[in-house]
Amino acid sequence: MKVTPLQLQGASILEPVVHGDNRGFFMESYNEEIMHKLGITYNFVQDNQSLSAEVGVLRGLHYQLTPKAQTKLIRVLSGVIYDVIVDIRRNSPTFGQWVGVILSEYNKRQLLVPIGFAHGFCTLVPNTQVLYKVDEYYSPENDRGILWNDPALGIDWPISSPVLSDKDQRHPLLKDAEINFD
Repeated sequence: MKVTPLQLQGASILEPVVHGDNRGFFMESYNEEIMHKLGITYNFVQDNQSLSAEVGVLRGLHYQLTPKAQTKLIRVLSGVIYDVIVDIRRNSPTFGQWVGVILSEYNKRQLLVPIGFAHGFCTLVPNTQVLYKVDEYYSPENDRGILWNDPALGIDWPISSPVLSDKDQRHPLLKDAEINFD
């Protein structure tokens, strides 16, 4: 497993070793022992999977408040996404900054998103399936979000008219969001 740190502290791209031949491929997408040797010691407790049927489905920007905040390990089973994280740790030197990466069934990259980041993604092809591990269970009372197109963030999404849930259309701007990360 290759780990590449991103410019937002704690976030990184993981690239598994892929063994391919004429039949297809095999890879270990997660191996706790290898992760621990790499310093990634989260205890993942839940897997979540989404299917987005259309191009331009945008999910996010989501997070959970402490004490139910989640670290996420995200990968694409089929399709392609533009995945975005935003640093929402108030005392961080990169507070309000974002990073976007392409995750796909082809590049097999995974995005490690630590606590203190809002997360969202946009599908770039139809029938995209995303799988992500989390280290804390879903908590409706701690579920929060930030508006996907907050002008203060200036996220360069690859689409202008996304397909959004009602919930994702109503998230507050970062300046008005409830955040309890230091």
